[in-house]
Amino acid sequence: MADEHFWNPKTETLPREQLRELQLAKLRRQVAWARSRSPHYRRTLRDVDPDRLRTWADLDRLPFLTREEWMAGQEAHPPFGELPVVGPEAAIRVHTTSGTSGRTPLRALDGRKDWSWAADMWCYALWGAGVRPHDVGYVAFGYGSFIGFWGLHGGLEKIGALTVPGGAQTTASRVQQIVDFGATVVASTPTYALRLAQEAESLGVDLPRSAVHTLILSGEPAGSIPETKALIERAWGAKAFDTAGMTEVSTIVMFEPANQPGGCHVIEDHFIEQVVDPSTGREVDYGERGERVCTSFGRSTTPLIRYRTADLVVKVPGETAGNGRTFDLYEGGIIGRVDDMKLVRGTNVYPGAIEAIVRGHEGIEEFQVRLEHLEGRDEVILLVEPHPTLADDGWAALARDLTTDLADAHEGLRFLVRRAETGSLPRFELKAKRLTDLRAEQRAAAGTPAGISELSV
Repeated sequence: MADEHFWNPKTETLPREQLRELQLAKLRRQVAWARSRSPHYRRTLRDVDPDRLRTWADLDRLPFLTREEWMAGQEAHPPFGELPVVGPEAAIRVHTTSGTSGRTPLRALDGRKDWSWAADMWCYALWGAGVRPHDVGYVAFGYGSFIGFWGLHGGLEKIGALTVPGGAQTTASRVQQIVDFGATVVASTPTYALRLAQEAESLGVDLPRSAVHTLILSGEPAGSIPETKALIERAWGAKAFDTAGMTEVSTIVMFEPANQPGGCHVIEDHFIEQVVDPSTGREVDYGERGERVCTSFGRSTTPLIRYRTADLVVKVPGETAGNGRTFDLYEGGIIGRVDDMKLVRGTNVYPGAIEAIVRGHEGIEEFQVRLEHLEGRDEVILLVEPHPTLADDGWAALARDLTTDLADAHEGLRFLVRRAETGSLPRFELKAKRLTDLRAEQRAAAGTPAGISELSV
């Protein structure tokens, strides 16, 4: 039984040396399992002796797995590829990635043991955020094939909380259910938490006076952006907690505990998380930005060994949190994606950096970023949908401030800030897609070779 602070006190406070020994023992077992049963790993790990994986440096004996390899196997051997150790007849679930990237979703199989484990990983986060059996959890999620909050639902039930599945409804209906059921915990993406708050305001529902005291956020780096998180907490009058996971492991791999140390603890008794230089693949030191590489010990039906996630993170020692956990931290959670960065007239542009600035200004309902090639020059267009009550003079001041702040943060790069009509910009229930790059097709239409304008000023 979990104590006051920890879901699994024995491992969450395990001395680092013992934790490393536990990880390496689980690694040997997982590699042996995958190599003997998975067609993919039978081929890629054929020269690896699991018994020789005795030190952290021995991880380099294991090849990386990329999304492209997974997809190639899935296309060559549809529908599930070569990673699973069994066929669909021995599994109980299939889940997919969200598809928001525009690429074909990955498909992953789970068995009964896998699914119980996935729920347990969510318990680390829920219990760490203060969720208890007396709580009422509302899951604002569509319950489709995307993995989303399926595992969180199981985690709430495992803790013993009353769980309300909020699927197949309008946003207004969900707001009403949150109030009617007396929900104390609400789970959603950061973007949808803001959407729910906007809808509540239009319905005359005072969320800060509701029973909700905890928000569990996942699915977007926005949950770790301080400005976005503060905006959500003000709108709800509740504490927001960041988590992060992925379909590829069926659950979360990190969570933010109640004392909120400014980052997320990696669940290191069930994962090995390395941070590598995206270009060289070499592991970087504490405090350096790099790409997450994930090895999972809990999912046995679809093993995952040294998977390159494309998530950008900065790892710091767990002891810096001062909460008794020895698990390492990702400072600021997921801070972006390796493939998110865009180059505009020689300046690096990150969606997360734009959101941090936009969310730091009051009176903004929604926004979109468009990269366009106009009159021979690349431009960044920020479409802003202000609050309906914002007057024209207020909009002029807001647009002026946004233009200045964005330029200051991007080496003087000028953003074209434009007002969008009320309700005209898309709303998102799952992962938000706020940046659209139209430059390639516009250059092609204009007969301009790709890349010509990238260095123009």
